Amino acid sequence: MISSRRHAIRCIMLAGLATVAWTGPAQAADPYPSKPIRMVVPFAPGGTTDILARAVAAELSKLPGWNVVVDNRPGAGGNIGADIVAKSAPDGYTLLMGTVGTHGINQSLYTKMPFDPIKDFVPITEVAAVPNVLVLNPEFAQKNNINSVNDLIAYARANPGKLNMASSGNGTSIHLAGELFKTQTRTFMVHFPYKGSGPALSDMVAGTVQVMFDNLPSSMQLIKAGKLKALAVTSAKPSPALPGVPTVAEAAKLPNYEASSWFGLLAPAGTPREIVTRIQQEVAKALATPAMREKLQAQGAEPVGNTPEQFATWIKAETNKWAKVVKDSGAKVD
Repeated sequence: MISSRRHAIRCIMLAGLATVAWTGPAQAADPYPSKPIRMVVPFAPGGTTDILARAVAAELSKLPGWNVVVDNRPGAGGNIGADIVAKSAPDGYTLLMGTVGTHGINQSLYTKMPFDPIKDFVPITEVAAVPNVLVLNPEFAQKNNINSVNDLIAYARANPGKLNMASSGNGTSIHLAGELFKTQTRTFMVHFPYKGSGPALSDMVAGTVQVMFDNLPSSMQLIKAGKLKALAVTSAKPSPALPGVPTVAEAAKLPNYEASSWFGLLAPAGTPREIVTRIQQEVAKALATPAMREKLQAQGAEPVGNTPEQFATWIKAETNKWAKVVKDSGAKVD
């Protein structure tokens, strides 16, 4: 009798252990996200990359259980921040707000790259497309009677090397937009790379540098405040956000001139597909809301929110396009 009871108790205990062993893995797999998500911005605060990252992070953080923190890691035209993400664990908790520079230009411009923009990342979604804007320090423009793109070209040709051209870093679309302009107009301006548009714009306003082909969102408020003078946008079409401002192509009769920017989220290669899909879906929903669209469009950015496959195709096309621009301009960074 006692032996039978002991046998029964033993069987119940073994069954319980088997149940724990079977359910353990399912319980260990926490739902995503179960901890804060780091969104690396490879430029200093204040630039368009930072503006877009913070806008997306704020929207995602409204979701139950989501906490997205922006981490600025500037330097080397975005390569330092991008490399941090490339070498992070592929678990969905470290993302990159990549740019046309980090994933379309730098591999053609830098002689040595610390990461492979294609193999080391999985695209999530393009967040926004942005035109660049050719801006001048207004006091410099007034002093030298520069009121159009042609005025700037004439001044640059008459004063080679006396214009200081700022950029958010080597390899950025801001840098290459300027190099393309110099090549097509046969002018020379001294390039001053910064670690982001924020510090570059501070020197623009102060007059330390006079010219910049900045991403429109980061310059918009300074243009409206009269602290920067906008001459033209670098996109193929004028920007609705800057009515009356022409394109560089039409203003200077340069039909082949076009140098727009884009920004998008990427994760380290190997990140689970279900996590990539989840992030893409949530970002696309946020970008599609009227409030978010109005906010970004008012700054000159056009929300996108495409699929990982579409974004991957776009990155490859942009890599080929900018490789030709880099080759034609002769720009290189050691």
